[in-house]
Amino acid sequence: MPPLAEVAYYSIAIVAGAVGGALIPTLTHREERLVTLLSFAAGVMFGAAFFHMLPEALHDGGYRAVSWLPAGFLLMFLLERFVLTHVCEEPPECTEHGHGPGKTIGLAAFFGLSVHTLFDGIALGSAAVEGVGLMAFVAITAHKIPASLSLASIFLSEGRSRRVVLGYGALFGLMVPVGAGLYFGLDSAVRLTGFTPGALSFSAGTFLYIAASDLLPHVNRHGKEGLPRNALAMIAGLALMFALTYVTVHPHGAAVP
Repeated sequence: MPPLAEVAYYSIAIVAGAVGGALIPTLTHREERLVTLLSFAAGVMFGAAFFHMLPEALHDGGYRAVSWLPAGFLLMFLLERFVLTHVCEEPPECTEHGHGPGKTIGLAAFFGLSVHTLFDGIALGSAAVEGVGLMAFVAITAHKIPASLSLASIFLSEGRSRRVVLGYGALFGLMVPVGAGLYFGLDSAVRLTGFTPGALSFSAGTFLYIAASDLLPHVNRHGKEGLPRNALAMIAGLALMFALTYVTVHPHGAAVP
């Protein structure tokens, strides 16, 4: 099968998986369950940064690539403070539903996750050309479903409608074919894959900021009664991302231990 056709088929499946992952949190509307899902989302983001993105950035680009991590962290800080509306410290005065972390975390999370997914698309295009597209597809899909679930949980906690949440899930998944298109269209001219290690480290910085500065403080404020459950949810998110390092082939070419 030609690489372009292969990537097209895989992209359809990945987008469907992203929408499916986003659909799961919309089936519950109880505040305590959403807080638990946010705790799970924090674990997924920590796990993605520490178990996948940073090790690969170090493997492919060395310490110089990892130095982009604080740039991603700082960018998210500046975006939230000076570009997006400031996240409310006391949600009852700031959100239409009287709960939730304010309507900025979702956009910040969408930005960080989309940057990472864009480079997953570049990796998929590269893998298809090299004849290992199926392995990259399995790895990317395995990561996109929990990431999409996490993103949807954040948007739902902000009071977004199901239609909006699923729309963002679809846009998130579509970053894969967009990235693949960039690879096929521009790689011969600008060597896009050469930017991947630094971009992964940069994205890891955005993940760490969102999880540590936005998600966990909200969980701490609104999940005190369900602390054991929320702690287990975060551990589950971490464990899932750790397990994926052993059951999938990494989409950017790093061998699984």
